[in-house]
Amino acid sequence: MREEDLEIAIKVVIVGNGAVGKSSMIQRYCKGTFTKEYKKTIGVDFLERQIECEGEDVRLMLWDTAGQEEFDAITKAYYRGAQACVLAFSTTDRDSFEAIQSWKKKVEDECGEIPTVLVQNKIDLMDQNVIEPEEVDLLARMLGCRLLLTSVKEDVNVNAVFRHLASRCLAELRREEEEYTMSSNGHHPLTISAFGPMMNSNKSNYSNGTIVLKSGKIKNKKKKNLFMNNCRLL
Repeated sequence: MREEDLEIAIKVVIVGNGAVGKSSMIQRYCKGTFTKEYKKTIGVDFLERQIECEGEDVRLMLWDTAGQEEFDAITKAYYRGAQACVLAFSTTDRDSFEAIQSWKKKVEDECGEIPTVLVQNKIDLMDQNVIEPEEVDLLARMLGCRLLLTSVKEDVNVNAVFRHLASRCLAELRREEEEYTMSSNGHHPLTISAFGPMMNSNKSNYSNGTIVLKSGKIKNKKKKNLFMNNCRLL
């Protein structure tokens, strides 16, 4: 199989308190639909979308996680292997804003540092805003994340969230490719399951035409991800 025929698969976790619009966001992005009815996510949900980004075929695997504490033990297991993260809070819910640092720590505990974007959703309800813009900007700078303001209902900036993460991941992949060379058997060194390391063998790890990027949790060392640098405020 030719290298140019391979696609890149990126696992993205969307985290944040309940009712901030996580499920609606991936439904809007993957299916183009929106519903006003709130339905609590039980554990995790999964959707994916194939896009073209910077000349590459990219498959985004989007994991929507429950925001309620009772599902914490379940959802943490699904963070593992993620290469990117969306931290979401609601314009109308101050508690969701104040919980963002805790959500970021939960993801980092499982994944190390990965490209992350901070999302303030429901900007169509700015007349009910309970968070000062200066507070949001300060949090984004403190976390080292790009801030994007979205309205899933009005389909504002939803595409931008995931395209930004895909672009960040591709940039890190290209940087890594400059540091590594193809192994003697022709396998790309970054080919690995998104759900955990795979043992090397004589069989191709990407016979289905997919490069699934490696997560970065490393035991007994300072945790780093394949994508070593967290996103920066642009």
